[in-house]
Amino acid sequence: MAEIIQRDGIWVFDGDALRLTPGRDRNVSVLRRTLGELVVPLEALAGVSFERGRKSGRLRLRLRDGSDPLLHATGGRLAETHDPYRLTVEPDRYGVAEYFTDEVRDALHLAGVPGTQVREYLLPGPPLPLSVSAGDGTASFDGERVRLEWNWKTEDSKAAAGPRTLDLADVLGVEWQPSAGLENGHLRFRVRGAPTRTRAKYDPNAVELWGFRRDPLMALVAAAVQARLPHPSAAAVPDVPRRAKAPGADHDALLRRLRELGDLHRAGVLTDEEFTTAKQAVLKQL
Repeated sequence: MAEIIQRDGIWVFDGDALRLTPGRDRNVSVLRRTLGELVVPLEALAGVSFERGRKSGRLRLRLRDGSDPLLHATGGRLAETHDPYRLTVEPDRYGVAEYFTDEVRDALHLAGVPGTQVREYLLPGPPLPLSVSAGDGTASFDGERVRLEWNWKTEDSKAAAGPRTLDLADVLGVEWQPSAGLENGHLRFRVRGAPTRTRAKYDPNAVELWGFRRDPLMALVAAAVQARLPHPSAAAVPDVPRRAKAPGADHDALLRRLRELGDLHRAGVLTDEEFTTAKQAVLKQL
């Protein structure tokens, strides 16, 4: 077993999994403290590294693509301070960090864990129920429904419709985007039958974020929902409407689906075989 204890957190490796516990130091981010302890199975790892620094070092885990719903939902937009897979190491523990790194690397090598993308989430996502207030609203998720409630800062046209309740079965996707510069961020849900390109300020299926301290917590809501949606690497089939729709509407939806599959294929999310299978499934519906 290998263990490293720092003010930033405690990491323990028992040969099969890593247990990551955030520290209680005031510099530990609100997201990491709220997320709490993570158990990362060895098969979810793509690599580990340790970087020495003059004042402090960095111990980092690299997860296999598609293994963690939090990393997928945030799409690389999570700031380093909120990264649960990074540990700040004090200079007097550099030797321990290097030993820890070697132990994990040796286990990865002996187990023959590939660094390739996985086809299912290997981490469960944040615990439920979950409720976060930030920006212009509150987002809550109990595993079956998302509820969006508005506050006094919400745009009138959006608040007038009242709280929103979204069944998980109607949620096609979720995105968390932090604010950057003069651009506000958002937590946005892509909902069946409700396509939108409007700004989060006016979108009834989105919470607008302004760059305040609790904004990163909305990423936990995104991750909890993402963990219960179909895995992005799975060959997708066209959405089957629950109610009869006009033939033209079905045709347009299928064409959109073909374009989405093409985008996923070009981005490397779908293999050639997966893309061909999914495309044929859509074409049969035309």
